[in-house]
Amino acid sequence: MTDLDVSLEHRSAHEVLSWSRAGVDPALRAAVDRLPDSMRAIAGYHFGWWDELGRPTGADAGKAIRPALVLLGTQAVGGAVNAALPAAVAVELVHNFSLLHDDVMDGDTTRRHRPTAWHVFGVNPAILAGDSLLTLALDVLAGSGHPKAQQAIRVLSGAVQQLLHGQSADLAFEDREDVRLAECVRMAEGKTGALLGASCALGALFGGGRPDQVEHLRSFGEQVGLAFQFVDDLLGIWGDPEVTGKPVYSDLQNRKKSLPVVAALASDTPAAHELDLLYHTDRQLTGVDLARAAELIETSGARAWSQSRADDLLARAQEHLRAAEPSERAARELEAVARLATRRDH
Repeated sequence: MTDLDVSLEHRSAHEVLSWSRAGVDPALRAAVDRLPDSMRAIAGYHFGWWDELGRPTGADAGKAIRPALVLLGTQAVGGAVNAALPAAVAVELVHNFSLLHDDVMDGDTTRRHRPTAWHVFGVNPAILAGDSLLTLALDVLAGSGHPKAQQAIRVLSGAVQQLLHGQSADLAFEDREDVRLAECVRMAEGKTGALLGASCALGALFGGGRPDQVEHLRSFGEQVGLAFQFVDDLLGIWGDPEVTGKPVYSDLQNRKKSLPVVAALASDTPAAHELDLLYHTDRQLTGVDLARAAELIETSGARAWSQSRADDLLARAQEHLRAAEPSERAARELEAVARLATRRDH
């Protein structure tokens, strides 16, 4: 396995993610290989390692931002990143557990430019595979032998509970007409911010960081995660399908109460009233309807507000990063990864 502590100076965010992926993938594959064959087949397909028949493929496996945050969090406090591999594997397993379930709940048929696991293997097998990944994540931490393993399990399980609470709220919003913007932000904090925060905290824990460093790095990750959700919600409306791997206006088609949508509905503008009528009609939305809904969100000012909010959150994250007193190089690379995660063209 590549020695993760030997790497080039002045790396870009893409180079950092490639370095992280190269180091984490062997350990991730070894962990997944321990799953029962039925779960392993679905997990490996979802990760892009092979097709539905088990034949190797070169499919997109995602950016693996969360494992990179773990490894950089360890470097930030002066730790050896090889010791943090179990934590990096665990957060990637948890993230993909959530994606498997999320695709089922949203009814999404494509992810990373290929059919989703439930669409290929069925709903129930995909749910079970997600459960299997979550269980495996905790087992990886428990078996790491690291002196902070028990604390790490509690950090990760706490983040999962927040993630599940956020996902539950997201689903409940679909059947409600009166979703408030503050509720929607809290939902995003749990659904996305919690796991990115836990990733940074786990890295600091496995690197031997001080309690205050662990907490500041957790806050850094949480702010980046919320900024990421704002940007992701914008991409769910205006993202290029060639880049996102999802159909244009996919979130509007599913009538998701995403952050820009809720902000638009709460704007008390003529655009908000028209959008409200479109979003709550009983009929299927046409392509023209979806384009009009996107136009109304922009007219209401919600698109610009979401972009501004993401920028503010990123600035707040950087304040927490500085307070953690990280090593200079790790700070630079954490900032680079944060900027990449919150780009509007990814």
